[in-house]
Amino acid sequence: MKKLLTGLFLSVLVLALAACGAGKKEETSSSSDAGDSKENVTLTVGASNTPHAVILEKAKPILAKEGIDLKIETYQDYVLPNQHLDSGELDANYFQHLPFLELSMKENGYDFVNAGAIHIEPIGIYSKKYKTLDDLPKGATILLSSSVADHGRMLSLLEAKGLIKLKDGVDKTAAEIKDIAENPKNLKFDANTAPEMLVQMYENNEGDAVLINSNFAIDNGLNPLKDAISLEDKESPYVNIIAVRAGDETKPEIKKLVEVLKSKEIQDFIVEEWKGSVVPVK
Repeated sequence: MKKLLTGLFLSVLVLALAACGAGKKEETSSSSDAGDSKENVTLTVGASNTPHAVILEKAKPILAKEGIDLKIETYQDYVLPNQHLDSGELDANYFQHLPFLELSMKENGYDFVNAGAIHIEPIGIYSKKYKTLDDLPKGATILLSSSVADHGRMLSLLEAKGLIKLKDGVDKTAAEIKDIAENPKNLKFDANTAPEMLVQMYENNEGDAVLINSNFAIDNGLNPLKDAISLEDKESPYVNIIAVRAGDETKPEIKKLVEVLKSKEIQDFIVEEWKGSVVPVK
């Protein structure tokens, strides 16, 4: 009888230990599975339609493989993308060059940083009346953007093409019409048109020449390489950047976004897609 009880006790003990071991094994397995299932990060980026949003769409599947779900919000203006970045509606934006970012921060108190330079969109000089800059007559009217942040760049372009000369010592990124020192052709400057409306002014044959940012030109069916009578040099310092709130530039998903946008695959795409009217930064 004693042997029978001892045998039963041992059997119960073995079963209990086996059940306990199975529980631990199952728990370990569940814990391991949880560690393997990592959720993707959603990254919301504001962008101009062309070329910014197009470039981001190309980068989207590459980022997806890295665990980043890219959400692209498109904008038609230069004001809302920074407002929405500041309010937290966006994680980053991709539409502006550095001088514009700096002016926007100065005027609005934004605390943003440049997370990476991606490409340059050369500004073009367009005219339906004249085929070359030499053909521009004395007293010709030149239409500029109403965005003060564009003036230094546009005036620097006109100076580089020999149409005007700016005052010595002037910061060319912040130059204004009043900073013109020499104007041999006595050109008249009209800076009352919103940047997104300059293409329409050109199509309506307003003014004698119109300076248009390439993103607006491309977005409205113009080919800067063919339609502009002169283009900004490719060495322009006005690179388009990824802007983020200060401190966010170190986030892994932001660093990966910039890395992908500067990758050879994306740079080759930019060159092939726009044939030089949009130039990647190496």
